[in-house]
Amino acid sequence: MGSDKRCLSPQFTRRQSLAALSGAAIGLALEPAFSQGATTVRVGYVPVIGASSLYVIDRAGWAKEAGLDLKLVRFDSGPAAIGALASGTLDMLAIGVAPVAVARSRGLDVKVVAAAGSGGSGFVASEALSAAFAGGVDPAPAFAAFRKQHGRKAKLATLPPGGVPTVALHHWLWKVGNVSRDDVEIIAMGIDAVQQAVLAGSVDGATVLEPSASIVMQRNPKLKMIVTARDMFKNIPGVVIAATGAFEKAAPQALAKMVELSARATDLIRTKPQEAAGYVEAVLGGGLVDAAIMQKALKSPAVDFIFDIHEIEAPTKELLAYQVELGDFQTAPSTDGLFDATWSDKVLAAKGRPPKP
Repeated sequence: MGSDKRCLSPQFTRRQSLAALSGAAIGLALEPAFSQGATTVRVGYVPVIGASSLYVIDRAGWAKEAGLDLKLVRFDSGPAAIGALASGTLDMLAIGVAPVAVARSRGLDVKVVAAAGSGGSGFVASEALSAAFAGGVDPAPAFAAFRKQHGRKAKLATLPPGGVPTVALHHWLWKVGNVSRDDVEIIAMGIDAVQQAVLAGSVDGATVLEPSASIVMQRNPKLKMIVTARDMFKNIPGVVIAATGAFEKAAPQALAKMVELSARATDLIRTKPQEAAGYVEAVLGGGLVDAAIMQKALKSPAVDFIFDIHEIEAPTKELLAYQVELGDFQTAPSTDGLFDATWSDKVLAAKGRPPKP
């Protein structure tokens, strides 16, 4: 959410990836900029809660203390951020892992240097649909019961194809729950429209990103979160921190500091969400969202803030493979060379926390 109360999700389709990368100067050498002795680091991000570690690094003043002049550039989607990276105007990214994987598979020298978040959304249901899930029943009988009682399919809203919440929804319905396609109707719309549709009661359920999920449930306590994206698609990866090979070569010390600060910020979010909430709200809420709501969103089971790259390697492969099944890609982008744990492993080792295998 920004000052206009929006919180946009990275959506990345094969068609968008081709558009984003076409005509771009792939492999363009980047040179770090310098400002009064501080190394300028240009970071593109999509304003979702999974990128909260970046917001903390910036708003807490840690980057400046570390000798970094952080320049954050906001994008409404992963493809737009990738396009800017390809043109040479960015050094790093805080976006969904799928766009980064696609970009690398198409020749862009970029790799993941740290994890940031897993999940980030949940399935929020109306009072009527929530009643069908009473007692913790599985999705298939719940949606069947709803159709039988109301004489129609349950109308579900989600983001356009390619978005992590959308992938999670399809996986939950068809793979986990074995829901009949005769019992649900899925409508794709933008993140703003999803939030509005849920609050207006024009849909029976929707995949809603945090902090929007916490906001809508506060405004209408009859709305319930039935399941989170992390349960809809186990350990589904969300936002990652990525860097270009050129930036790593030109400013390795700056990259090392950014990775170290990412770990520090992740620890703060996990252990002191009340302190981190103000920094996150400044970016996602623009001063218009109660810090208590942002704190609740940071503690939501819908999102897990992680740093260790090794935790998302296997889930990323599973995610990309399932997106092929959904038609997002013709073939799954290769993950060879996508993850570089060199920097993050050093940070974990220094903390006495060996990376997970």
